[in-house]
Amino acid sequence: MIKPSSFKPAWWLPGPHLQTLWPVFSWAKKKPTITRQRLELADGDFIDLDWVNQNLNAPIIVILHGLEGSSHSHYVRGILYTLQQLNYRAVLMHFRGCSGEINRKARYYHSGDTADLHCVIEMLQQCYPQTPLGAIGYSLGGNVLLKWLGETGTNNPLHCAVAISVPMLLNKSADRMQHGFSRFYQWHLIKQLKQKFLKKERKMLLPIDADMKDIHDFWSFDDKVTAPLHGFKSAEEYYQKSSSRQYLKSIVVPTLIIHALDDPFTDTSIIPDVDELSSSVILELSATGGHVGFITGAIPGFGKSWLLHRVPCFIQEHIKI
Repeated sequence: MIKPSSFKPAWWLPGPHLQTLWPVFSWAKKKPTITRQRLELADGDFIDLDWVNQNLNAPIIVILHGLEGSSHSHYVRGILYTLQQLNYRAVLMHFRGCSGEINRKARYYHSGDTADLHCVIEMLQQCYPQTPLGAIGYSLGGNVLLKWLGETGTNNPLHCAVAISVPMLLNKSADRMQHGFSRFYQWHLIKQLKQKFLKKERKMLLPIDADMKDIHDFWSFDDKVTAPLHGFKSAEEYYQKSSSRQYLKSIVVPTLIIHALDDPFTDTSIIPDVDELSSSVILELSATGGHVGFITGAIPGFGKSWLLHRVPCFIQEHIKI
C-alpha cells in the first residue's frame, strides 16, 4: 500500500536541507541512559550494542543507524529516549567499527550486510525467547532492515518494522549525492569514511590498495573500498545486489516505510510501484521532510519531531506493553 503521509512541515523550515539539518543541532540535549554490551561474532570480530531500559518484561526494539552513525547520532538519541519513556527496551546495534573502536577485521559494514543483524536477532531470541521483537532502521540501516526482512520472508521473527529515509536503489542515491547541495552531505560522509580507512590502515594490513586522495564520491569509494573488501566485483555489482527495493515484495512482517519525496540523499526514481510492495508493507510518502528530518511546529525555533510520534505509534499498534 502507498498512501500520503500525515506529516505537516514547520513553515519556518522550508525545503529539504533545513528539515535535514535542523534536528542535528536541536536534538543534542536528548541523552538516554545507555548500557553497553559487546557481542563477539563467529568470525572473531565484534559489534557493540547500546541498551536503554533494563525491564526484562518489556518488548525489545532493535535500532539500526545510518551511514557512520552511532548512539551519538541525533536521531538515535531521539528514538532511544522516546522508547525509554514509553517503557520499551531498545537496543542500538552498532555496525562494525561504528561504536568508537575500530573493528578487528579488514571488512567493515555496508548497505546490504544483513548477516550481523541476523546474528543479533538470533541472540535476542535465545536470551529472551518469549519477548516480542521489533526493529527501526534509518537510511543505510533501513536498507539493511528491509533487505533482511525480504530475505527471511516467513521465517522472520519480528512483530513489526519501520524503515525511514531509505536509499532503496543505491546507485540512484550515489548519483543524487553528486548534485547541488547534496554534495555537502557526500563530502562530509566521504571524509569520515576516508579517515576511518586510514586509521584502520595504520592498525592492520588491508587486502586492498586504495589511494584516498583519488576518492571524492560514493561511486569511487564503493568501487575501490566497499566492493573489494566485501566480495563484490565493483560498486555497480554492490549497488545492484544490496539495494532493498527488490526485496519489498517478499516481506511478510508488518512494515512501515516513511519517505519524503524531497529527500536530498535520493531522487524520486527510487520510489517503488505499488505492485512491488507486499501486502504487509505500507509506504507513507510526504512531499517534504528531507532526510530523517520531518520537523513540524508553528513557533520558530520550537520544532517537534513528527518521526518521534509516528514511529512509536506504529510500534504500539503491533507490540503492546
